[in-house]
Amino acid sequence: MTHPQPSSSRGAVRLLAVLFGAQLAGCQGAEAPEPAEEEWETLEVTATAYNTLPEQTHPDHPTIAAWGDELEPGMQVIAVSPDLVGRGLTRGTEVRIDGLEGTFVVLDRMPSRWRQRIDIYMDEDVGAARRWGRQTVEIRWRP
Repeated sequence: MTHPQPSSSRGAVRLLAVLFGAQLAGCQGAEAPEPAEEEWETLEVTATAYNTLPEQTHPDHPTIAAWGDELEPGMQVIAVSPDLVGRGLTRGTEVRIDGLEGTFVVLDRMPSRWRQRIDIYMDEDVGAARRWGRQTVEIRWRP
């Protein structure tokens, strides 16, 4: 089986983008390749869910996360326990959670009493948070 070779400079740019992990605007298929599974840190954690309600967060500003970020409906955000911050899950880290679609971003911290735990932001949907409950999940992130 033969593979077509890039015949234009645009094709060469795409090839370089893939090789160097860059994304170039206007180039179809120039997305960076997924990192190999062994490049990801993995950890089994307890996952709960939270809402931006005064009784669950802060009475005066329930939508402001621990690092000062404003949480808005639709954001895929998690809070992490302090021990996970020490393992590299710092503000802005992208995390994948087994069983959930997409990538979540660390934008919040949990109280110091929790260990190996994440809290998944679920807007003001208390029903969704209750249905989630407490689960053990595997998370993945790139260090």
